[in-house]
Amino acid sequence: MSISAENVRVLREQTGAGMMDCKKALQESGGDLEKAKDYLRTKGLAAAAKKTGRKTSEGLVGSYIHMGGRLGVMVEVACETDFVARTSDFQNFVRDVAMHIAGAPTVPVAVRREEIDHKLVEHEKEIARAQAKEQGKPEKIWDKIVEGKVDKFYKDHCLLEQVFVKDPEGRKSIQDLLTETITKLGENVVIRRFARFELGQGVDSESNGEAKE
Repeated sequence: MSISAENVRVLREQTGAGMMDCKKALQESGGDLEKAKDYLRTKGLAAAAKKTGRKTSEGLVGSYIHMGGRLGVMVEVACETDFVARTSDFQNFVRDVAMHIAGAPTVPVAVRREEIDHKLVEHEKEIARAQAKEQGKPEKIWDKIVEGKVDKFYKDHCLLEQVFVKDPEGRKSIQDLLTETITKLGENVVIRRFARFELGQGVDSESNGEAKE
């Protein structure tokens, strides 16, 4: 079927994929933009998976300052080569991640699930189980309820699983953004760590401004 240049342009703007990839995605999806996005995501995941595990010894430490200097974020993102680290696409990705951490409705506590403190997860399980009991739910489904609550906790608090704040449709996660970036750059990209600073956070007003231990 014939694919209009306008649809290719729109898909490219919404996904960041190459022109030819967008055209092929639309052809494979019968011109349906939403199906074309899913097609690109599937292909992107497959391409990104092949690059996962490759050594990342270059990259950038990026920052984002918000609210007139009252909130700041630093993030370390690694890639394979210095050449890619100096590209605008990589630098924009680093900035977008830092901006997301600053503006996310829920402040992330870790990049990925396995980095969250086990004690924190166990505490969430205890709360979920107690809630199920208090609400009179049948004991045989408590484990399923706890599993669902913990999964939601991970999605709310793990950076890679959070919905990207700049996505107007509320569908794209940081992992999706990362996968798109890996596909576009042709290199493995890893979000290593981040730190978020908010003026006055953790300060005891009755202890002469000294931060709490």
